[in-house]
Amino acid sequence: MAAGLRAVRRWGLVAAAPPRLAFTRSASVVKKANSGQPNWLRVGMAFGTSAAVWAFLIKEHDEDVMEYEKRQQERRHKCTGCS
Repeated sequence: MAAGLRAVRRWGLVAAAPPRLAFTRSASVVKKANSGQPNWLRVGMAFGTSAAVWAFLIKEHDEDVMEYEKRQQERRHKCTGCS
């Protein structure tokens, strides 16, 4: 890939930017992350969301297991009076 970029530069295939765009400012600004002061709101929201998803999955799993056991018991039940 680097060889391709060198060839593009060598042969002048890169279009030069118009001079009026050279001094324009970008609308987005990227800040370097400060690991010394984490954003505790975002950290709490991430952990809270994760905990809520896990609680939901465990609840759904328990309900599925109960439904499975109920159907297994119904399948084993062989009463002539019920049919």
